Amino acid sequence: MTIATADPFAWIDSAAEQRRSAGLVRTLRPRPAVGDVLDLASNDYLGLTHDPRVTGAAADAALRWGGGSTGSRLVTGTTELHVELENELAEFCGAEAALVFSSGYTANLAALTALTGPGALIVSDALNHASLIDGCRLSRARIARAAHRQPDAFRAELASRGEERAIAVSDTVFSVDGDAAPLGELAAVCRDHGAALVVDDAHGLGVLGPGGAGATAAAGLAGAPDVVTTVTLSKSLASQGGAVLGPRRVIEHLVQSARTFIFDTGLAPAAAGAALGALRVLRAEPARAQRAREVAHALSTALRAEGLKASVPDAAVVGVRAPSPETALAWATELRTRGLGVGCFRPPSVPDRFSRLRLTARADLTDTQIAWAVRLIAETAPEGAHAL
Repeated sequence: MTIATADPFAWIDSAAEQRRSAGLVRTLRPRPAVGDVLDLASNDYLGLTHDPRVTGAAADAALRWGGGSTGSRLVTGTTELHVELENELAEFCGAEAALVFSSGYTANLAALTALTGPGALIVSDALNHASLIDGCRLSRARIARAAHRQPDAFRAELASRGEERAIAVSDTVFSVDGDAAPLGELAAVCRDHGAALVVDDAHGLGVLGPGGAGATAAAGLAGAPDVVTTVTLSKSLASQGGAVLGPRRVIEHLVQSARTFIFDTGLAPAAAGAALGALRVLRAEPARAQRAREVAHALSTALRAEGLKASVPDAAVVGVRAPSPETALAWATELRTRGLGVGCFRPPSVPDRFSRLRLTARADLTDTQIAWAVRLIAETAPEGAHAL
């Protein structure tokens, strides 16, 4: 028997109160176009978001191709600019082909749903990004969770499978603490068991690998016939959108079967132009990738010297543990009022339940700015932060 209620959304009020009680309320904070806060919160790893070569490329693309792509990629949403971006991105990353999507999220959904399905197995790292988790859920494949960064756990699941087809999926760099997946070992495990490897290089492209070509290139897996890489254009490439890179037959299969490609409006020309502009800057100035890594290591080393629990970064992300969700939010808020913007990660965004400040390094930060940020974070650290 169904019990009717006068207010079908009454449950939302209860859920909101539970979030408030747990200190987990999230708030939108509109930022100005140009602010007076030192930014260690965004994913602008190469410092290119306001670079005139990038913004100019975006403006030129909008003036030439229009404000929107006007339709799905298979109808009117593919311009010559999209194809140019795909070709240059594939060449830079060492892949046979690339396919651009409206976001990194939709790129991940496409790769996981179109390459698996009923009768397949996906072995997924336990701490993968939400977009990979959602792709697994939508795939209709059987899902096995493997212990974080443990190739033997992947091996055990692949070795015991009954399915003919299987893939292993992992972030290359995990977004909370900036630790890297053992890609070479994962690839070897997959090859031993006839599985493909799909990796999300959102936090590796532009930071890792030769000239910033990404974690797949750094691991010697670029162009491999059994490896597929997804990327976002919204971090190092200072724009918006995503892409899947891999063997040409895989990319052609996605064009034919990936629902988030077929039924989604194509990436706006301005975003495609900005990403292409940023990619060309990176190719001309490859030292930006190394500098982003140097800044991350400098932040981590100095914070740990202050007695704080900071992660040792493999790329450009540094996590700093906080005693609780409430203290993490208060810490981040205090830093912002004093001129430093940092990320604040609390459950459910952190799978291990430990709240953190998340710092993202930028290639354009100076040593003076790094030292100031470290002093301010240490000065404002809540009670108990040094004991974690």
